[in-house]
Amino acid sequence: MKTKLNPYLNFNGTCEEAFNFYKSVFGGEFKGGIMKMKDIEGMEISEKDSERVMHVALPIGDELLMGSDVTSEMDAGYSAGSSIYVSIFPESRAEADRIFNALSEGGEIEMPMEDMFWGDYFGSFRDRFGILWMINYNTVSV
Repeated sequence: MKTKLNPYLNFNGTCEEAFNFYKSVFGGEFKGGIMKMKDIEGMEISEKDSERVMHVALPIGDELLMGSDVTSEMDAGYSAGSSIYVSIFPESRAEADRIFNALSEGGEIEMPMEDMFWGDYFGSFRDRFGILWMINYNTVSV
């Protein structure tokens, strides 16, 4: 598997509606369904956020269009279209660490690289230029 880049879109409670629209345009099925915030193990989620989308992925050709809703605590800072992550899928765990450490230097780490409940090794950050990144290593081709 080679390193891949995929867009990751954030929404303010309209992710499911938007992705159902994208699905009607591009066709296909969501990879793994639509995961909701309430499905996050070990995290306290407010009632308001429980039905928001934690993750959705729509295959388009050989790539994925992915997205999620922001939590209600992030509502004030949310601006539609300006909260897009570049999601990188490196070839190895070591390469995930290398990319994460290099790109996040001088930036702000949101989630350090760690094994996640969905089985992948994941981290996210805003780089020193303000660009949002997600690094996600898994052993299954995405």
